[in-house]
Amino acid sequence: MKPTLTSPRSLGSILPLIAALIPLFAELSPAAPAAPATVQILVKPKASMNETALAAILAVRGAAQQRTIAAINVRIISVPTTAAARLLDALQHHNDVEYAEPDFSAEAVGTANDPLFTQGSEWHLAKIQAPAAWDITTGSSGVVVAVVDTGVLASHPDLAGKVLPGGYDFVANDTDPTDENGHGTAVSGTISPATNNLIGVAGVTWANPILPVRVLDANGSGAYSAIANGITYSADHGARIINMSLGGTSSSRTLQDAVNYAWNKQCVLIAAAGNNGNNTAFYPAACTNVVAVSATDSADAHPTWSNYGSYVDVSAPGVDIFTLYGADQYAWWSGTSFSSPVTSGVVALMASVNSKLTNVQLVDLLVKNTDDIGAAGYDVYFGSGRVNAYRAASAALALVSNDTTAPTVAIISPADGSKVATPSQKISVSGSDNVAVTKLQLYIDGKLFGTSTASNATFSWNTIKASSGTHSLQAYAYDAAGNSGASTTLSVWK
Repeated sequence: MKPTLTSPRSLGSILPLIAALIPLFAELSPAAPAAPATVQILVKPKASMNETALAAILAVRGAAQQRTIAAINVRIISVPTTAAARLLDALQHHNDVEYAEPDFSAEAVGTANDPLFTQGSEWHLAKIQAPAAWDITTGSSGVVVAVVDTGVLASHPDLAGKVLPGGYDFVANDTDPTDENGHGTAVSGTISPATNNLIGVAGVTWANPILPVRVLDANGSGAYSAIANGITYSADHGARIINMSLGGTSSSRTLQDAVNYAWNKQCVLIAAAGNNGNNTAFYPAACTNVVAVSATDSADAHPTWSNYGSYVDVSAPGVDIFTLYGADQYAWWSGTSFSSPVTSGVVALMASVNSKLTNVQLVDLLVKNTDDIGAAGYDVYFGSGRVNAYRAASAALALVSNDTTAPTVAIISPADGSKVATPSQKISVSGSDNVAVTKLQLYIDGKLFGTSTASNATFSWNTIKASSGTHSLQAYAYDAAGNSGASTTLSVWK
């Protein structure tokens, strides 16, 4: 599939495709390339390991230590392919080695969309109530979001002033994390592009800066060692949120160690659940202390390609997400690669409105303030629900303000004592709060009739099925702090 492209000066025009995305985990062709002469393995020695002894073990197999993931003391070892299995076995059975494992490969998990998609709106922002959240906060320059990906093209017009200087490239091992693929730039544009600049797109958040960390190459592929380095680098360089729109199906103690390192430094780590359309665990999303995000479409349905499973925590829009493409263009993208940054943007808003929240609190509030879609409660397709920026930001604000004030609510129509219309009666409910109303509920004759996450809502009651006589109407409003208020009970008749 190919993306629909636009220029910043003429968003209505269609430009030719200039690149194709590398398929996620593509099958090898019949004429597969020859195996590489060397491969990498990851080794974490115990404190008891003598460095000279480790070097001797490696030398016997023609291997050598290339680099170290210093934060977690994992060594990146290069070894001839023909000797890799024997060296790995020897290290795994050595008393002075905590673990040894292959340096697995990961891929970016974005796909391009149908070129016939009708241009016109960033539907995902309305779906997660981002505009309402922006009335609470548009983000903070003090809350940094790291994009651990293919790098970021900071020169894109819609990233002007948003990409922090520096960053790092763990593919080329230098300080130039320029995007050579496009995926990381598109992810960054989903989170926090430049806003109110009369061009392009709006992100979930406006003010939060992007820390660019390149761990995937021009083909969208990269080693687990690079990802682990990217995670620890982000944690050490001020990131509060770490977005990882990438992954692989192999579990890794190295990745888990890197995640734990960042988690212990109060980072919130968010990752794509994967695009394989199955329930095979996908890493780092399936790591402990990572928020795994599956995809939803504009109808809050589960796309067939989105992974699912017990490791999924929440879901977010991931189909036809309008964001950045190339040097100065725009496109609609699909994939859990874009569900993840939507979620990262929501957490950035939460952390911006309340900088005192711990990562445990941020994740807890995120999960508890989703919109429950699919089966009631938690399910393997949507996790705890689809993220809601307004509810999550309201919940964060309520904690910082120690909110104890209950919201007020009233039934605006129909009037008390009136006769209901047939075949349908519209019931309008309005709530207000000193912080924000996060939920309205309407009860008819003491039974829950409907729920809305808006502060003003209209419910449609099929009165044909209602019995003749008097019926009671009452509404309730709730805020993020758990305070609730009830309306006066009205009587209507049929």
